Amino acid sequence: MVFQPPYPPYDPTDKSGFSYETVVKRWPIILAGIVDQLSRENHQLHLRSQDDPSQKQTLDAKITEGKAIIEKVSKLKYDMARDHVMEPIPADDELHVDFYNTDLEELAKSSKNTWFKAPWLYAECYLYRLLRSYFVQSAPWRDYDPFHSQKLDVFTKSGPSIYGIATIMHELASEKGALESDPAKIKVFFQEMIQMCLWGNATDLSLLTHMSLVDIEKLQSVGKEMQAARKEFIMRDDQEKAWEHLITVKNGRVDIVLDNAGFELFTDLVFADFLVTYTPYVSKVVFHPKLIPWFVSDVTPPDFNETIESLLDPSFLSSTTSPVPSAEQQQHLQQLADRLKKYVADGVFSLSVPKETPLGGASAACSLAGFWTTPVPYWDMETYDPELWKLLKGSDLVIFKGDLNYRKLTGDIQWPAWTPLDEALGPLARSFPLLSLRTNKADVAVGLDREIVAQTEAKDAKWRVNGKFAFISFLGK
Repeated sequence: MVFQPPYPPYDPTDKSGFSYETVVKRWPIILAGIVDQLSRENHQLHLRSQDDPSQKQTLDAKITEGKAIIEKVSKLKYDMARDHVMEPIPADDELHVDFYNTDLEELAKSSKNTWFKAPWLYAECYLYRLLRSYFVQSAPWRDYDPFHSQKLDVFTKSGPSIYGIATIMHELASEKGALESDPAKIKVFFQEMIQMCLWGNATDLSLLTHMSLVDIEKLQSVGKEMQAARKEFIMRDDQEKAWEHLITVKNGRVDIVLDNAGFELFTDLVFADFLVTYTPYVSKVVFHPKLIPWFVSDVTPPDFNETIESLLDPSFLSSTTSPVPSAEQQQHLQQLADRLKKYVADGVFSLSVPKETPLGGASAACSLAGFWTTPVPYWDMETYDPELWKLLKGSDLVIFKGDLNYRKLTGDIQWPAWTPLDEALGPLARSFPLLSLRTNKADVAVGLDREIVAQTEAKDAKWRVNGKFAFISFLGK
């Protein structure tokens, strides 16, 4: 039995809503970007074929296939702009074809199977699954991520923040004994780590306050001051509740349902490193990636592996960072990267799928990751993916990163903003300890105080969607 919420989803035909703006503006830009990227790839393939005649036949065949994909994406952009009927996803031997197409047939019964009329959450998930089908049906392109270069470009521009955070983690190592003797000191860093992950899609070092335990009283004050400066932008702040839960755990397991690759994934890894290295509460962290290129920047297994490999390469960031990092800064990052690598090798850090899983990952060993690329609200997790639900029930804390995970937790429904969080989570509520870290980039919002909503609305009418405001939402088991 699936959960039926008491409110409807957001209406994509409402021209004042963010979903309408997404269909009209954001998605066409994303599709145009894919066309541009593929055109550049084809140009590079052509140059290679000129330089290496022995590879010309193979490369020319890939170019031809690339042109065919460009035509499909261009047609999709054309159809989308004209509110055409959404086409069934072709049988491509990857996950969820029947699932999406069955939903599409249901939408057709009420004439909601077009780009401007389909529920926003379904249509956006469908879009990325359809794009995946274009590539997976072409042998030369099946392992291609059309968003990879964008992810990498943003990551390489994050050098100053990455080196700064690595230095903070280095300094933390010398104070490990002091931390272990005083949970109050751990709490200060825990809250800073939460905020670092909350705002992790930015690249400003101010996300993580530089603190030393030599002068803990002063630096706790600094931490509080930094948090006070950000507090007005955090509309729900359950840091205290999350901490009170964490200190009841001993050598526990934390699961992180990932959001963006690049700098945000780096902050997730740093948070995980902090939890297992400097606290007695956590001894294992499981990361949950997406199996296919998803919502442009979401983490796939290849992204996860590449991130750690890139951090281990001294030239990866040092060559693009200005000013050039010092030898000491590079050493601090190397120490951090070595520790992350060791945690992966030892199983302290793990993915929910085999580490070397390629894009698509349709094998039985990847069954615990498929759910994340469906349009199913998380309140129906037990019904649609009981094995994943059972796995997460065994976790001491499940952290959901980012806006899309928040939309799926709440079903992307027109809940009144003061709806209690456990009500909006439906049957998922209390299944496991849950922490959602989300900067607002969509309309849905729950668990808020009416007065705070009114105050925020008065000073910024776009608070739901402009990314300036955030929620730290915790709900215990």
